[in-house]
Amino acid sequence: MDQNGFREFLRGRKTPDDKIESFVALAENFEQWIGARAATKDDVLAFSAQMIRDAENTYDNYIALARYGLFVKNRAIYVAVVELLDGTEAMDNLYARLAEVVGEQKRDEVFAGLTLPVLGTSNAARPAFTQTVMARLENLIAPEAYRPLLANCLRTLGERDPSEREKFLACKNLDEFLQKKGDEFIAYLEQLKRENRLYFTQEITDDVIAYVERHLEIRQGVRVGDVIYEAKIPYNTVEFLAATDTQMKRYHYCHCPWVKESLRANDAHVSPTFCLCSAGFHKKYWESVFGKPVQAYVVETVLQGDPWCKFAIHLPEN
Repeated sequence: MDQNGFREFLRGRKTPDDKIESFVALAENFEQWIGARAATKDDVLAFSAQMIRDAENTYDNYIALARYGLFVKNRAIYVAVVELLDGTEAMDNLYARLAEVVGEQKRDEVFAGLTLPVLGTSNAARPAFTQTVMARLENLIAPEAYRPLLANCLRTLGERDPSEREKFLACKNLDEFLQKKGDEFIAYLEQLKRENRLYFTQEITDDVIAYVERHLEIRQGVRVGDVIYEAKIPYNTVEFLAATDTQMKRYHYCHCPWVKESLRANDAHVSPTFCLCSAGFHKKYWESVFGKPVQAYVVETVLQGDPWCKFAIHLPEN
């Protein structure tokens, strides 16, 4: 590996100076581990399992590996790391927040005999855990306690961009804002395609952009009275469009790392109630736009056999 080149690359990514050498060392270790061949997703998963066994599965080590993947222009490495990190905090947050809502004793009944998955756990191992937790949650806890908890999103999202509210206030009405929101999304996808960059973990092609353009719920959201209906862009739109059977279409559509692999392997059956968390993801965005609380509900979800994941955002008063 070009160590000096990687150091310069890390500086360009604003990596703190005190972390650069450890990032280089991790990349060197990975290169020695895989040998001369080009690394694959399976290599990253195996290396992650090794880091877990050696208690080296730190967030910094995964970031180092992801940036190494970008440096050597190996998207398989980068995507695999992002998928390992994506949403890992959800179950930790559920564990902590459930105790706040129903108390530690009831929380411990839900998680009895289970060990929270550690950072770097393969997504293939997550659905069985989610299935058990959700079954116990629905059996042991009152819906009025756990449903709002899920619907507030289990992700740790940080502060929303205040510019979205500024854009909304600059529009004469909500419909104008939705149109501009969609125009910006399409422009961004077109920019990613021109620059050959990924949208999160997926390639953007003309077919992807055309698909988004055809579906206004994905492009920008559709307002019907006092409700905005939104749908997610497929997680991997290229593969989604290429898939010929409904099972694989649902698999390539799903974003949730806690259930996704069950859609392909069919080895776990997670309650679709868990998808309230995804509704909560959309809820958070619109609360930042409107500057007040909103309610979000699941309309359709691939987890219950629907062709996509669609959500209803109920507008606040005034």
